[in-house]
Amino acid sequence: MNTSSVVITVKDPEEVKEANPERINIDPKNVEKGLAKLVLTIVELIRKLLEKQATRRVEAGSLSDEEIERVGEALAKIEDKMKELKEIFGLKDEELNIHLGPLGDLM
Repeated sequence: MNTSSVVITVKDPEEVKEANPERINIDPKNVEKGLAKLVLTIVELIRKLLEKQATRRVEAGSLSDEEIERVGEALAKIEDKMKELKEIFGLKDEELNIHLGPLGDLM
């Protein structure tokens, strides 16, 4: 029976940070902003998906005028809240994205 062993090398966190400055931010002072960035990116993705679905339904004629108005108001409120939260955490629209390696960016 042939057994092989795996060697795991743990690098100094500063060395890892220098090698991947955009992917890894291990500064405890920025944890809150990083978490906010992740959450707001996911919320923005969902907002865009909802907006596209609402547009499809409007174009297909499957929503009443009242439903169109409610959807529009809801999407506007989400957008306003997103602006407010981005301002609180000092984030810009272009920062709300996730790089998926060879697949490119999420949005």
